[in-house]
Amino acid sequence: MKKYSAKLKIRFIIPVALLIWFVLCLSSKLFLAPTSFVITDKDDQLLNASIAADGQWRFPYDENVPEKFIQCITTFEDKRFFYHPGVDPLALGRALVQNIKNGSVVSGGSTLTMQVIRMHEQNNERSLWNKLKETILALRLEFSYNKNEILALYASNAPFGSNVVGLDAASWRYYGRAPSSLSWGETAALAVLPNAPSLVHPGKNRNELLRKRNSLLDKLVEAKFIDATTAGLAKLEPLPGAPKPLPQLAPHLLDRFKKDYAANKNANNLTYAQTTVDINLQRQINSIILQHHNQLKGNQINNAAAMIVEVETGNILAYTGNVYLPDDSLLQSNVDVLASKRSPGSTLKPLLYASLLSEGTLLPRQLVTDIPTQIGGYMPENFDLGYDGAVPANRALARSLNIPAVRMLMQYKYQRFYDVLKQCGFTTLNNPAGFYGMSLILGGCEISPYELAGVYSSMARMYIHEHNNKDKWNSDDWFMPKYTPSTAGGRQSTEKQTQLFDYTSIWNTFNAMNEVMRPGEEGLWGLFSSAQHIAWKTGTSFGFRDGWAVGFTPKYCVIVWVGNTTGEGRPDLTGINTAAPILFEIFRLLPTSKWFEPPASGFMYMPVCHQSGYKAGPDCPDVDTLMVSERAAKAAICPYHRIIHLDASGNYRVTENCMSPADMKHVSWFVLPPTVEYYYKQRHGDYKTLPPFMPDCVDENIKPVDIIYPDENARIYVPLEISGNRGKTIFAATNRNNKAKLFWHLDDTYIGTTTQFHQMAVDPSPGLHTLTIVDENGESVTRHFEILQKKKDE
Repeated sequence: MKKYSAKLKIRFIIPVALLIWFVLCLSSKLFLAPTSFVITDKDDQLLNASIAADGQWRFPYDENVPEKFIQCITTFEDKRFFYHPGVDPLALGRALVQNIKNGSVVSGGSTLTMQVIRMHEQNNERSLWNKLKETILALRLEFSYNKNEILALYASNAPFGSNVVGLDAASWRYYGRAPSSLSWGETAALAVLPNAPSLVHPGKNRNELLRKRNSLLDKLVEAKFIDATTAGLAKLEPLPGAPKPLPQLAPHLLDRFKKDYAANKNANNLTYAQTTVDINLQRQINSIILQHHNQLKGNQINNAAAMIVEVETGNILAYTGNVYLPDDSLLQSNVDVLASKRSPGSTLKPLLYASLLSEGTLLPRQLVTDIPTQIGGYMPENFDLGYDGAVPANRALARSLNIPAVRMLMQYKYQRFYDVLKQCGFTTLNNPAGFYGMSLILGGCEISPYELAGVYSSMARMYIHEHNNKDKWNSDDWFMPKYTPSTAGGRQSTEKQTQLFDYTSIWNTFNAMNEVMRPGEEGLWGLFSSAQHIAWKTGTSFGFRDGWAVGFTPKYCVIVWVGNTTGEGRPDLTGINTAAPILFEIFRLLPTSKWFEPPASGFMYMPVCHQSGYKAGPDCPDVDTLMVSERAAKAAICPYHRIIHLDASGNYRVTENCMSPADMKHVSWFVLPPTVEYYYKQRHGDYKTLPPFMPDCVDENIKPVDIIYPDENARIYVPLEISGNRGKTIFAATNRNNKAKLFWHLDDTYIGTTTQFHQMAVDPSPGLHTLTIVDENGESVTRHFEILQKKKDE
């Protein structure tokens, strides 16, 4: 009984063990060789590929095998492929007879499934044991994979000669096209190569390759896959020649994909990605960048980059990270500028403008002071080195004036603006707010073009969604661009619990950006009904190192950068001269779209003073009605219009000390502070200064004289001249009376007199000083300042 039981166990264990071995004899993943990194466009057309780590052109596994290739390979290698279980007894029998007749191995009788196993095992030795092993593993393979999957494994891993592995790589290397677009002759030529890969090399092999291809075409006719005419034409087609270079349309995007793959951001763990790029746009953008590079290199400006983002989806439609000239190493064309940190120049100014509008402390056309300004030793300058005295905030933005921007940042506080930039999604502000200070608004930080495009496209997307009755702030509308449709597109993890900008403020910001004068069009573009409305902004970094242009419509956002990746500055390397022309050339490629619709909610209509842009007060004679944010309800009343009292002739101001109110004319007058007025009237010929007071009739509360520079408690460094001597600093003052004389005193010592043009060159010694200026009527003004021995950073 025991012997019987033992035999029963053995009989049971052996089949179970064999079954377990059969199940486990095949690896769960068959092919582990490294594959090429490959990216395709939105229609799966090849953009870029790189050779695999082992030096082979081996594209990633592709489950889609063209029907032509299936018919060719099964006809040539395994005509009963779809009917056998992995092993074809008829083929094995035929091979055995042929081998016996020839006295050597001339046919193996291997099915496609068995060939997949052979490629997996990487053992080409022909022996009875290997054949038996292949047979068993082929049967096992058929249990885990269906026929189409086995064909895909074969097509992805078959050798095609030289260092070309797989149908996809072979099709691109030999014909420069995808397998799905090959002709019957081309497909047949590739189908016979895995059987004898060396046939692809030039020489005597060419005749044998031609014979095999034509023989396969004849068999396809016999199998009624094609007709005789098609086969005849296919036989006239040339055989594959020397390997062709693969497309290099988006090399920097390929590098970006490689980095994401290395960082495990690739969900399917494949070295293949279908991107959102439009291959036609990509080619055109590459051409535009190269064309402008050829023009700019005369000024030793070597690099440029551009990207197009679809606003609604965030999809990247074109990604040119740099001029791509790999043979010129001095250009550093391998650097992906779109992903690099660069000084943004003035491109962040619209975000500050929108922040102040959303806060309600600034109205869209409110005058902002534009006079010499010094902040703790920091003295910003406008690009043209001039001053407007006062300028509407929207025009200051459109003209990219630096001093009004700095003064607006003083009002908003740089710490708060730093927090706004962080919430917008900029990840490159790695230092605390105090590190950047007031220079934050003028490019004193570093951001990437990729993230800047993401912020502005997010603003446009969020506004459009609000207008489409999506009236609740939704942080999901705010995310970085994405280059693959299957990923989250680099969405920021920062939680935005509060609304950054209200919709009316965004609307006014977009309109201010739309008013920027376009290069070469002298501001006349708006006269043409067909002109495309574009919100756009340029930027130029300190030292002329970076030229930026960013623009967007409700459909598209475009970012352009021009400069040198080495950081070398060049004359005329400005955003308006270098990047803006590229920006508008790109927009001419894109379909036009309607401008943003006005906000649907969250706004109010406010009467504003026509001259000052402030909320109209009772003394404002000319009033406009303007759409503003509801938060602007408590905006400041216009401080520049006030009632003045004139004599009967209207030529002199008077007071009640010298004239009865009944005899006065009471007139509303636009009055700016003396320093602001000094510059404002130079730009505005229609500005009317206050009439002089009637003799012996002076208002004690009004000071006619003021000091323009220096500011109170200014700290001034006077540089050395070429001679080695300390230079001089220029002080400036103003008086409402154009003909008045001013008497200058430094530390109670008289230093000179000025008339009309009130400037004085002085060379005070290092230390604390006091400047006093007195006019002919005895009115005086005083400033305290310090002359520094050396710069703060020396």
